[in-house]
Amino acid sequence: MYYNRYNEGRSGAGRGRYFGGGVRRIRSFDPSSVINAPQRYEKVAEYTITHEFNDFAIDEELKRNILEKGYKTPTPIQDQAIIPLLEGRDLIGIANTGTGKTAAFLIPLIDKIIKNPREQVLIMTPTRELAAQIRDEFISFSKGLRIYCALCIGGGSMGTQVRDLRYNPNFVIGTPGRIKDLLRSRYLNLNNFRSIVLDEADRMVDIGFMADIKYIISLLPKSRQSLFFSATIDGKVREILNSFVQNPVIISVKTGDTAQNIHQEVIRVIDREKKVEQLHGLLIQKEFEKVLLFGRTKHGVQKLSDELVKRGFRADAIHGNKKQNQRIRTLDRFKRSEIQILLATDVASRGLDIPNVSHVINYDLPESYDAYIHRIGRTGRADKKGIALTFVN
Repeated sequence: MYYNRYNEGRSGAGRGRYFGGGVRRIRSFDPSSVINAPQRYEKVAEYTITHEFNDFAIDEELKRNILEKGYKTPTPIQDQAIIPLLEGRDLIGIANTGTGKTAAFLIPLIDKIIKNPREQVLIMTPTRELAAQIRDEFISFSKGLRIYCALCIGGGSMGTQVRDLRYNPNFVIGTPGRIKDLLRSRYLNLNNFRSIVLDEADRMVDIGFMADIKYIISLLPKSRQSLFFSATIDGKVREILNSFVQNPVIISVKTGDTAQNIHQEVIRVIDREKKVEQLHGLLIQKEFEKVLLFGRTKHGVQKLSDELVKRGFRADAIHGNKKQNQRIRTLDRFKRSEIQILLATDVASRGLDIPNVSHVINYDLPESYDAYIHRIGRTGRADKKGIALTFVN
C-alpha cells in the first residue's frame, strides 16, 4: 500500500534499503491509519473570493504596504474576516494552518490603530516562534505608519521587553506565560487594550495555558473587540470562548484535517541501526530542496543535526535547549534557504509560516493525531504541493 515513487526504478537491494516489513502498532500515534484515508471533515463548497485588497476601506498607506508584499487577492478567511473586523465585530475563525489568518486580523487592527492611536492591541500565541513571526508580519504591514509593537515572550530579555513597554507600544505580541508575568509585575497594564487576539487557541489550551488565558481575560476592559482563531473547538476551548466573545461573526474555512495538496507516505524502517542511512538516501535526492524534519527529543534532534552536518548537509536545529535568539536566527536562515534541512522538536510544528518547504519528515513518530496534522501542515502551504514522509519501525 505504501510502496511508492521513492523506490520506483530501484533494484531489489535498493528497495530493501528504503522500505519493507509490515507496519505494526506502536505506543506513539501511527499515521498509517490516516494516510490517504478519507478526511474527517466534509469538504465544503469551494469559496469564491469577492474582494481585492484595494476594495477594503482601509488606510491608503496600509494598502500600499499590502501591495508591496505582493498581496492582491485575499485568501478566503481574509476575504470574509476583514470587513466585519473593520466594523468592530468580535470574530471566531476556524481554519486550517496556512490559510492567511495572520493578515486577516493584522490588517484591520492596524487600520483601527491608525484611526485611533491611543488604543492598544494584545495578540497572544502559544509559541515564541509564532509570536516572532506575527511581529515580523506586523513590521512589514505597518512600514512608515508610525505605529509600534513590543514582543513579549519567554526566553527573551525581560529588561528589553520592560523597556519596550515603557514606550506604550500600539501592539503587544506575546505568549501567555510572559504576558502574565509582566501583568503581575505591573510592567503591563491592559486598561487601553480594546482589541485582543487569541491565535492558535486550541494549542494554547493543549500546552497548559488555560489558567493564564483566563487570568489575562479577567483583566481586560469589558468593552473590547475579541478575535479568536483555532483549528478546533472542543470543550476546554469553549470554556474560554464563553467569557471571551460577544455576538461573534463565525468564519470557517476548514475543509479537512490536512491540505489536499500534501502527499503523505510512510517509510518503513527495517534496521533501526541504519535509520540515519535511510534518511541520508532520501536527502541526497535533488527534489528534497527544503526539508523540515521532526524528532521527539531535544537531545535526539541535536544529535541528528550534528550527524547530518558531519555528512555534508546544510542543516541546523531548533529546540528548547537553544536560546530564543539562536532559534529565531536559525529559522530566518531556513526561510532564506541558507540551510536545506531544519530539524525541530514540536516547538516548531504549530503556526509557523515557512515558505516553500518541499518535504516534512517525521523522523520520530508524533505523539498524537493532532501533532501529526500540525507537523505536516508546514508543507503544502499557499496552494503549493508538499510531501510528508513518516518513518515507522
